[in-house]
Amino acid sequence: MGGHRLNLSTLVFSVAVIIVVSHSAQSLALKHSPRFLRKLAATGTPFAPPQFHYETRYFQQRLDHFSFSDLPTFPQRYLISTEHWVGPQRLGPIFFYCGNEGDIEWFAQNTGFVWEIAPRFGAMVVFPEHRYYGESTPFGSAKEAYKDATTLSYLTAEQALADFSVLITDLKQNFSAKDCPVVLFGGSYGGMLAAWMRLKYPHIAVGALASSAPILQFEDIVPPETFYNIVSNSFKRESFTCFNYIKQSWNEITSTGQTYNGLERLTKTFNLCQKLKSTGDLYDWLDSAYSYLAMVNYPYPSDFLTILPGHPIKEVCKRIDGAPAGTNILERIYEGVNVYYNYTGKEKCFELDDDPHGMNGWDWQACTEMVMPMSSNQDSSMFPPYEYNYTFVKEECWNDYGVKPRPKWITTEFGGHVRK
Repeated sequence: MGGHRLNLSTLVFSVAVIIVVSHSAQSLALKHSPRFLRKLAATGTPFAPPQFHYETRYFQQRLDHFSFSDLPTFPQRYLISTEHWVGPQRLGPIFFYCGNEGDIEWFAQNTGFVWEIAPRFGAMVVFPEHRYYGESTPFGSAKEAYKDATTLSYLTAEQALADFSVLITDLKQNFSAKDCPVVLFGGSYGGMLAAWMRLKYPHIAVGALASSAPILQFEDIVPPETFYNIVSNSFKRESFTCFNYIKQSWNEITSTGQTYNGLERLTKTFNLCQKLKSTGDLYDWLDSAYSYLAMVNYPYPSDFLTILPGHPIKEVCKRIDGAPAGTNILERIYEGVNVYYNYTGKEKCFELDDDPHGMNGWDWQACTEMVMPMSSNQDSSMFPPYEYNYTFVKEECWNDYGVKPRPKWITTEFGGHVRK
């Protein structure tokens, strides 16, 4: 096996210094941004899921790594595979995926790259779960953990990175792997964590591959309209007609919603399970579909966020553009978003508020540390024009959680603008 393995230094050189920020950057702002996953297509996939073999274990983590208070610990779930690890004698590396804002098994089953390269490097693979997500909930249950700002106060990126570092240290000791190099992996928020962990704990890991990690989306480091422009361009490249239909649809939704029984008509047009309460809810639902489609516009069929064909944006635009003559704009839009929400055709109606992957903790994170300004430009975006309004965000967060965001904290903690 050794003769066929790639040189670890090649991988380390590549991942130690390169942070990839691509079109699939995850939605991270509060309101007027891609919202969390709504009701997805029916379970059961036509694609054969990959068969990755791992053992599920639990590690008792401190609730607060940065104080000496005698607080209760909580079980952090992690998945581990030593199937291809060549062991400490040969300095077999440890591939450590920084868990995202959801159930860790979901990410493990959809991060094939790590599993595919592990045999070539003779690597151990570890997927730790992010605190407060999946089964890694403090205070005994998700209900208690999410009760209020006091119990949620330990849900931070800093605490999560400390969890990862403590877990790695313990694993290396238990496996007599003190000298084995650790390489971090992550995508989207997990990619942000991988990049930040490499910066904050350089003695823990030799490199980090941070894919689609929007670490520059804070405090106006990049223009706030960047995200929506990129998503819009994904549709415009496929079909300018499709782009325009989507762009025109928002005004059509608004005007319909203002008519007598307009919300009922929209509810029927978009096949919603409950009567629409406001056009804003429908805006969010459509916004999520377009944004997530851009994130998973893979050239092959996938079932990461939901069951989708290869080149899903192409399929969406094909349905929007190809509707029979006389089809109105909203009916075209419905046919298009059906690709995202109901490609299997098994859904009878759609719920606007559902969180199938346990990602609700992100709302708290967006109200505290993850303050990412996002706007939509009327000229370049297919989304409704919107100027980022921090005052609005602050009011929403206070109403929801009784907390005020700290928009400068991430760049203070992890880097951003050069302070003068």
